[in-house]
Amino acid sequence: MSKSSGKQGKGSPGGSGSASTRSGSRPAVQPRSKGPFYALLGVIAGAAVLLIAWQAMRPTSSGVVMIDPNTPLPEAEGYLLGDSAAPVQVLEWADFECPACGSFATLTEPDVRRRLVQTGQISFRFLDYPLPQHLNSWDASMAAACANEQGKFWEMHDQIFANQDRWATQVTNRPKAVLTRLAQSVGLDMSQWDDCYDSQKYKLNIRANQVEGETRGVRSTPTFIIGSRMIANVLGYDQFKMYVDSALAMAPAGEARPGVGGDTAATRAVPPRSGDR
Repeated sequence: MSKSSGKQGKGSPGGSGSASTRSGSRPAVQPRSKGPFYALLGVIAGAAVLLIAWQAMRPTSSGVVMIDPNTPLPEAEGYLLGDSAAPVQVLEWADFECPACGSFATLTEPDVRRRLVQTGQISFRFLDYPLPQHLNSWDASMAAACANEQGKFWEMHDQIFANQDRWATQVTNRPKAVLTRLAQSVGLDMSQWDDCYDSQKYKLNIRANQVEGETRGVRSTPTFIIGSRMIANVLGYDQFKMYVDSALAMAPAGEARPGVGGDTAATRAVPPRSGDR
């Protein structure tokens, strides 16, 4: 009993002391403050709110502009390049967002201007025909019309088509940011251009160009009238020249005025419809 009791007494204090030591060697774990975490969440949430508010304040696409059908429209004029008295009058109805129109404007039209307009064989008139599936086309037409107000329609026309993939419907529903940069690149008075664009100052003129096309049977873009022929298709230069040559052959003798050209966007009326078809 004595030995047994002694062993137990010897072992018992050691076991108890060991447990006490282990317990005493661990510092109390203090709960971490969640203040910084919640502060970070607050910053992220605040930034998200600001981003949403900024996006909401940015102007969206005008889409298909609605105009009261009873509103009187001005005379369709389009934008004239070259001499209005040239022996062959060429009209193009185009949608700034139409890929085929973009192809013509960037690949064929430079040769048309240099070899046919500047030599006085033709005049070339652009008329807006925004298609309903191209929601940003009205914005582009307005951007160009407001550039025309400062005498730079064709410069803006070229930039809009060359950068079609930056502002088209499939890319953005807020095309103004890109169109603004294009307007700056051609050297416009931006305050004047911005006021014109935001007020949709020329929406009736754009609609008048479109209605003129509808009246003449335009249903797709690009559609050209070259002399008396209507061609509803994109044209390469050789095809275009073939139609011009045909029209020149039917033009009265002595009307050709080589060397007369120029880069204008005069607001003279579209030639009369007689003989266009």
